[in-house]
Amino acid sequence: MRGLKMISTGRCLPRRSVTNKDMSELVETNDEWIFSRTGIRTRRFCGEETAADLSAGAAQQAMERAGIRPEELGACVVCTITPDYLAPSEACLLQRRLGLPEDIPCFDLNAGCTGFLYGLQVIRGLLLQSPRRYALLVGAEVLSRITDFADRSTCVLFGDGAGAAVLTLEEQAVWASTLGARGEEEAILVPGPGQEARPYIKMDGQKVFRFAVEAIPRCIGELLGRTGLELEDIDWFVPHQANRRIIDHVAKKLRLPEGRFYQNMERYGNTSAASIPIALDEMAESGLLLRGQKVMCIGFGAGLTWGGALLEW
Repeated sequence: MRGLKMISTGRCLPRRSVTNKDMSELVETNDEWIFSRTGIRTRRFCGEETAADLSAGAAQQAMERAGIRPEELGACVVCTITPDYLAPSEACLLQRRLGLPEDIPCFDLNAGCTGFLYGLQVIRGLLLQSPRRYALLVGAEVLSRITDFADRSTCVLFGDGAGAAVLTLEEQAVWASTLGARGEEEAILVPGPGQEARPYIKMDGQKVFRFAVEAIPRCIGELLGRTGLELEDIDWFVPHQANRRIIDHVAKKLRLPEGRFYQNMERYGNTSAASIPIALDEMAESGLLLRGQKVMCIGFGAGLTWGGALLEW
């Protein structure tokens, strides 16, 4: 089977860093309250930066590290729920900025916080039909645009940022994917244009917690079942960076050391579809990811959606 291989990664974050102390000046909260419940201490918010700026910054870095030219790309997909426009898509804006070929598919994908994992499976399908060898996948969010800064239960959670990956197909590469969805508005809801005067994120934190701690082990089990691997065979678990309590609960449930689950929400908060590619890039840059390692990425979020991907670094 031709599996999906990650060639390189990149990330781009807004300049503005917002601490828990900064958040306490907006709503009644404090650093101890936020960190103990979420594991978050800071997050990045866009000032003048746009989603297109973040996408282009992450994508350009990934392409430079891969050493590939724009004309070598056979597809460009941007996973986001906060594009600059409904049309043109973020991917089309990226095509223009990077000078990508005009005869390739470029489009946005909305699967909430699971977007990057849906995108991996989509990219694999596109590459199977493409005469070109490489594809670009980006997760980018400007969640500060849709955050209600009067709602203490949600405004402390989210951040802005983008992560990108250059991908290719490789014979006999380790690869497995699982995706799922359950239409539900009560857990996480983002009203669309015209639905409300203030289209802010609404979330039932307890319902999301219960959903996540059930979805993550299920995805891990499905991926292991499809590959015949065991938990001990996986070098890194890279989950969506929503909440430290969720990840710690899952690690304990699976009887795995917490250190096997990479976490960086302390620095960035929940960046939705950007969280997994940002984490992968941070790990690669710091030398934690080594060639040949098996990496399992797990996502969950609005939709409700969930998904997992197992690949070899």
